[in-house]
Amino acid sequence: MVSIHFGKLFSRLNITRLLSLLLLGVVYLSYVLIGGVVFWKLEGDQVDNEIAVLKEKKSTLFQVYPCLNQQGLEDLAEMIQSATKNGFSLKGNHTSGGFWKFTSSAVFAATVVTTIGYGNMSPSTTPGQIFCVVFAVFGIPLNLVVLNRVGKYMLAIERKFCNFVAKKTNYQKCVRVSIHFVSFLISSVLYFVVPMLLFKQYEGWTYPQAIYYCFITLSTVGFGDYVADYNPDKEYPDWYGCIMGVWIFFGLAWLALVINHSIDLLEGFNTYLKSGKISGDRKQPSDEEAVKELPETQKKEAKH
Repeated sequence: MVSIHFGKLFSRLNITRLLSLLLLGVVYLSYVLIGGVVFWKLEGDQVDNEIAVLKEKKSTLFQVYPCLNQQGLEDLAEMIQSATKNGFSLKGNHTSGGFWKFTSSAVFAATVVTTIGYGNMSPSTTPGQIFCVVFAVFGIPLNLVVLNRVGKYMLAIERKFCNFVAKKTNYQKCVRVSIHFVSFLISSVLYFVVPMLLFKQYEGWTYPQAIYYCFITLSTVGFGDYVADYNPDKEYPDWYGCIMGVWIFFGLAWLALVINHSIDLLEGFNTYLKSGKISGDRKQPSDEEAVKELPETQKKEAKH
């Protein structure tokens, strides 16, 4: 009897898990497809308009410079791409030492181990490419371990401060929630607002562009359309790259902590819903079932 009940329970759990997994997959796929449709509608028409403008500029370029043919234009485009990749400025015919300086190389190493991968810089030599693979194989796990430890340490400090302040008052839960909220606001200012002002000053970006870059970087998406400390036409201070590395490291730890908290809240909410459903599914035993569970002496009394 026990084995039969256990088998039924096991089969119910498997079916429940399979259905929940399928439902989660449908939600995930729907979310991605909806996002694709939104990006398609928002960006598709803009790209078509830009392509039309570029075609007109191309025709105008051939008219202004009649000695320039299609092959010459392709050679010029290739030279411009190479100059952009190596940090050579075509405006002033000068270079700030290229992108492979110590500070920019250190930032590149950070983008490798953090899997940001902007794509603006990449090793072109065979030894550099081989070293990049080996460096990433050992650096990515090390980065995950270090960020996890740093995130837990930051959370431990916050919790200790919460407990210290909460013990001084009679509203401990309210104080803890308030401190967590204030800590979130301060961290948001530190990792988003302050860098936004810095990037506007030294990169010339707008505020939405700077916020966009901050989130794309700290979430390790790293499109590469906006990259700090990358414009060869600008002179950056020596401390700029160091500040970038520190911001990326601690910002990644903080954002990973926030994302993990969000996942915990969603899982807790899901568990709460499941527990409510299970308790609701439990039926009260009928009178006949209750009588069957009684001892023999009580059965006779119940029948009378």
